[in-house]
Amino acid sequence: MTPNDSTTAQGRGELRSPAADRGRWFALAIVMTAAFMDLVDVTIVNIAIPSIQRSAGASVSQIQWITAGYALAFAAGLITGGRLGDIHGRKRLFLIGIGGFTLASALCGFAANPEMLVASRILQGGMAALMVPQVLSIVHATFPAHERGKVFGLFGAIVGLGAVSGPLLGALLTEWNLFGLEWRPIFLINLPVGVLAWLLGRRFITESRAPKALKLDLVGVTLVTLGLLMLLYPLTRGRELGWPLWGHLCMAGALAVFAALVSYEKRKAARDGSPLVELSLFRVKSFAAGIAVQTVFGVALGIFFLVWTLYMQIGLGWSPLRAGLTGVPFSIAVSTAAGLSVQQLVPRFGRKVLQAGALVMGAGVLLYLGEARHYGPAIASWQMALPLVVMGAGMGLIVAPLTDAVLSEVPREHAGSASGLINTVQQMGNALGLGLVSVVFFGQIGDRLTPAQVGPAFTHAFQHALWWVAGIMGVIFLLMSALPKRPAQHVEGGAGQAPAVEGEPALAH
Repeated sequence: MTPNDSTTAQGRGELRSPAADRGRWFALAIVMTAAFMDLVDVTIVNIAIPSIQRSAGASVSQIQWITAGYALAFAAGLITGGRLGDIHGRKRLFLIGIGGFTLASALCGFAANPEMLVASRILQGGMAALMVPQVLSIVHATFPAHERGKVFGLFGAIVGLGAVSGPLLGALLTEWNLFGLEWRPIFLINLPVGVLAWLLGRRFITESRAPKALKLDLVGVTLVTLGLLMLLYPLTRGRELGWPLWGHLCMAGALAVFAALVSYEKRKAARDGSPLVELSLFRVKSFAAGIAVQTVFGVALGIFFLVWTLYMQIGLGWSPLRAGLTGVPFSIAVSTAAGLSVQQLVPRFGRKVLQAGALVMGAGVLLYLGEARHYGPAIASWQMALPLVVMGAGMGLIVAPLTDAVLSEVPREHAGSASGLINTVQQMGNALGLGLVSVVFFGQIGDRLTPAQVGPAFTHAFQHALWWVAGIMGVIFLLMSALPKRPAQHVEGGAGQAPAVEGEPALAH
């Protein structure tokens, strides 16, 4: 048993008592609720975007920043949030995070204008970055190694439930228009859940810290955030402003900032051994390729889910509820294929499963493209079901085993840093994909459309965006050839421990 398996002698004694045993399962329920809130909040917003645009008068760039701002703040703060928990206590940071997340949700729900909503979403993403890394760290510190397989199985179920319920819950809350609040209940629903989780968390979660916590790298965080802002802001505003010269210079300058980040991280690693990004990890071929896969996959998802929502609700004129129900086959296919890939397919076929997932998802995108072109604005929900199931199956084959495949050849002592970096770059890729929506989707739509032109214009733009997504899946397939042929054992298996579990917990660094 490692030092992290229990935090103090008192904690070990408490685990032997029935009351404390119940307490740690209460603690698990609380942190899983927080993880569920974060997962739902990402998916619940997409379905309400058209309603927000109509009622709040949000511009195209503001729509993108409502989603991209959350992803960017979340990505930029993930590693720092994990380190703060290691240093100052995971319970303390979890309570700060969930308290701030609940407050930010209230600010989103009562936002007076689009600018306030964007700012509140960025705050919400930052608070999620403090809250989410503590979830797996608290699990790691609370449960002994032989129980973690079961616990991570529950975590996987929560992830699947969040993927399915987020769009449906968002659709229902928007459709019901509770108290005339339109889209606002999608944020306000977090208030009672967050307050209850905070109160119960104070009582049942046991404090823990890492025995050898690394120092913070605030300069690294600043450089990462600055570089992403310099890249994303011109992308989201460029079309509206006529692609000014300063935008191109800003995006070029982002490359210089990232180069400065690499140089600084090398010096910091040599000086005190606590860089934000452990650059030595990129000498591992499979890890470097896996980081590229996670980033590019995030771009694909960022593009698809936003344009899909806009296509169904604005282009086709569907209600939020109809759009949400249309996505159910996709969510079910993702969950089913994810379970099969981890438990049965990857142990037998290894890397080929992930590559097959990329091809299957790409085929689903092309099938969807064919359906959209054939039926045009008259397409029905049932006609989307087959391509969505194919896409979902492909995505499920990728998302569940990818992290283990990327970590397979990473030295155990760097497993925590590596797993945190994987989650960070996927969020960064998602934010970049949302920024690219201006180019691949809105760039195909005219500025002044009559009501009769909206449907065909959005259908055409959606088809154009699907070509991009299909192309990205092809790139992902090629990048996957650098992953190890036989990934390590998976956390979900329970019998063996993946590197992220035996080292510092995933998302903790």
